[in-house]
Amino acid sequence: MCGIAGVIDLATGLEADGLRAAAGAMADALAHRGPDDSGTWVDSDARIALGHRRLSIIDLSQAGHQPMLAPGGRHAITYNGEIYNYRALRADLEARGHAFAGNSDTEVLLTAIAAWGAPEALKRCDGMFAFGVWDRARRTLTLARDRVGEKPLYFGWAGGAFLFGSELKALAAWPGFAAEVDRGALALLLRHNAVPAPYSIYRGIYKLPPASLLRVTPELAAHDPGLPALRGLFQGYWSVEDAIEAGHSDPFRGSESEAVAGLDAQLRASVASRMVADVPLGAFLSGGIDSSTVVALMQAQSNRPVKTFTIGFREAGYDEAIHAREIARHLGTDHTELYVTPREAMDVIPRLPSLYDEPFADSSQIPTFLVSQLARRHVTVSLSGDGGDELFGGYNRYLWSQRIWRAVGWMPRAARRGAAALLTGVAPERWDRLFAAAGPAVPRAWRQRLPGDKMHKLAGVLAVENRAAMYRRLVSHWTAPETVVRGAREPDTLLTAPPRQARAGSFAEQMMHLDLVTYLPDDILTKVDRATMGVGLEGRVPLLDHRAVEFAWRLPLALKVRDGQGKWLLRQVLRNYVPRALVERPKMGFGVPIDAWLRGPLRDWAEALLDEARLAREGYFEPAPIRRLWGEHLSGRRNWQYHLWDILMFQAWHEAQRG
Repeated sequence: MCGIAGVIDLATGLEADGLRAAAGAMADALAHRGPDDSGTWVDSDARIALGHRRLSIIDLSQAGHQPMLAPGGRHAITYNGEIYNYRALRADLEARGHAFAGNSDTEVLLTAIAAWGAPEALKRCDGMFAFGVWDRARRTLTLARDRVGEKPLYFGWAGGAFLFGSELKALAAWPGFAAEVDRGALALLLRHNAVPAPYSIYRGIYKLPPASLLRVTPELAAHDPGLPALRGLFQGYWSVEDAIEAGHSDPFRGSESEAVAGLDAQLRASVASRMVADVPLGAFLSGGIDSSTVVALMQAQSNRPVKTFTIGFREAGYDEAIHAREIARHLGTDHTELYVTPREAMDVIPRLPSLYDEPFADSSQIPTFLVSQLARRHVTVSLSGDGGDELFGGYNRYLWSQRIWRAVGWMPRAARRGAAALLTGVAPERWDRLFAAAGPAVPRAWRQRLPGDKMHKLAGVLAVENRAAMYRRLVSHWTAPETVVRGAREPDTLLTAPPRQARAGSFAEQMMHLDLVTYLPDDILTKVDRATMGVGLEGRVPLLDHRAVEFAWRLPLALKVRDGQGKWLLRQVLRNYVPRALVERPKMGFGVPIDAWLRGPLRDWAEALLDEARLAREGYFEPAPIRRLWGEHLSGRRNWQYHLWDILMFQAWHEAQRG
């Protein structure tokens, strides 16, 4: 795993040495992603320079040094990622007469691109990656990103040049970089707590969408054509929509036991391929279904105890460490846990602006960083269970939103608005007391933290026009961010203007589809990448093997969601390795008590960032709605932690940018 960077400079007139130095500075800004080695390469005639920082995982020798040139020198690559089937690809290429100098997957990928072209090479690759490869003969730079978006890739125009890199800090290291905050992207941050691809927080800087290629010619490198034109230049080589439609055209028709066996075999293969490394390897273990399944399949295929890691919190409702400990004991892993104090967790907050490099407001970023930091003390690669919810129906909203719409969707909208008013007529804290008093009588699917806020959120979705609007409301923090961000016009996203609607079937499946192409890459995988790479740890996500994704979409919904629970089939696989009693419990998020911290130890920090005069002076936000929510939160009348955290993460990031 590595950090990549590059520049095509057609305007500033830098000499070759200057280009090399600039590309080196861009790469060095990513030293945390690649602490083991660094390199630069320049084609002075084409005015292009590539930079690289290396975290050595496979072939630790200098034979894996980057940027790497293909034999003959036509192609040069800077690459971040892992190609898990590189040995099979290498054997195929050797059979066709290609020779190799080392044993790295980088050399295999570069040779495959030279032999077959980038689109065909990527169709044959199983992996996570982002790269830039320069073709000297065609004078074309090809940028590419993996199928589901595990690895990031930013690109754009600033300071008189075309730039690309793994993180924004690489682009910002280019001399003269002075990009402007994109207020539309800021509005999207407030809605989704992350800036979704292809946008970035900066105007003129973009994220390459997952499963896409972009060919950059000198003509394109000369100026930004704008996002509408760029969308037409993104070339896909795989898509979730194709996987969904193929799954519906050729659904799984076997028995339940055959489905369990089929998923077990597929996930075993996915896990096994991600256990290949020349450095110490382990796994995150929360004790939930997804991570427990990954660890169980690792341990079943390992001749020594797998190293597993978890962190715990003493606060009630936030501690999964005890469950992880029980799973680890049963599986026989080499388990390490660390209980974190609130002070230790809060000490991470000042690091978040530089760690995430772009405002990012999923507060589980804090424990994710802490468990990554713990794991890095012992291993260089760690597997995680991300993706299980989106593929196998794990989120609570898949259960209750479909039932709610079935129950009330037929009603006139005015009647639904009346029902919403009744729900909001009861204060959230009173709802909390009612749910607590009801205790075991509350259905399992409704047992969750902060039920009062959930009831008010339910009220917000009752009055929507249709199911698509209901889903967007469910995944929104600020529902009208244009009224909060000054001068903003909220741009279209995959939720408002999808380029293609897959035939996803039921409402629950439609939500799973949209989560898979939006929430997963923009939030979950971003969080994992920055947290792991921030400490020089490679994170691997076996549930997102593209063949596992394709298999999951062949399965009928009844094998995923059943009896008021999601992930039914994944649970059956796990029961082959772990007793049911160890994992069957209400779903718990991986979070920290931001709500209480904002009223307590973080209050002064937040108050300074949310100061009314400061908000007005800086000019990004309308102070009044923010101050109203802050007052209600401090009083305890409402829990506005998510809305406030969105604002606070931008404010902290903006403060860090000013130095």
